Amino acid sequence: MNILKMSNIQKSFGGNHVLKDISLSVDKGEVVSVIGPSGSGKSTLLRCATLLETVDGGEFSYMGENVCLQKNGKTVYDKNLNKFRHCFGLVFQNFNLFPHWSVLKNVIDAPISVQGRNKNEVMEEAMELLKKMGLEDKVNAYPGELSGGQQQRLSIVRALAMNPEILFFDEPTSALDPELTGEVLKVIKQLAEEKMTMVIVTHEMEFARAVSDRVIFMDGGVIVEEGTPDEVFSNTKNERTKQFLQNYSKNEY
Repeated sequence: MNILKMSNIQKSFGGNHVLKDISLSVDKGEVVSVIGPSGSGKSTLLRCATLLETVDGGEFSYMGENVCLQKNGKTVYDKNLNKFRHCFGLVFQNFNLFPHWSVLKNVIDAPISVQGRNKNEVMEEAMELLKKMGLEDKVNAYPGELSGGQQQRLSIVRALAMNPEILFFDEPTSALDPELTGEVLKVIKQLAEEKMTMVIVTHEMEFARAVSDRVIFMDGGVIVEEGTPDEVFSNTKNERTKQFLQNYSKNEY
């Protein structure tokens, strides 16, 4: 079953055509990694999928229900976008936590105030998630008192607390020191093993290779290549993908 389906997505900022014609679908339980050079449109694609940006062309749907359609050459969005916001969670590279709220309040506020769920039930789920992420002793701390790795784990807990169908990660380790990167990648790997549906924009190539069902290589606003990790990393047919991966491995050392 398609959790997300995007067809012929286009997005420009001024004269800059960032997404030229992107089509992709993500099935339930699938982990899709999106790789590519800076400026290739990866983060913009995530921002469009999570309704932080509107698309200029194309159509997409969640759970078979249309978020936007093309009508008479115009992109028309569903009038009630809030019904789609519960479908996804988004984990940013810079955490985006509320600094003046405790760890626990960062997790429980949206499920209670946005989704209108029972407070006791939300608290119970939040404590379970915090324990799972090794943060149960930090419930009364504030984000500024946590390490970068702990803050990112808290961001993941906050996203999971909304019970999303799909989780999006936008370079989840780019703001972290190398030693903290491992702990966050371990959490994402655990979610993958639990069959959480995820789309991960990442520059961690070995991680993408290990955790993904499918890898998408973007460049210049288009999908240049997609396939299994083995197809993309070991048996790539595309010269641009080969060049990117060769340059990337050189830059790592």
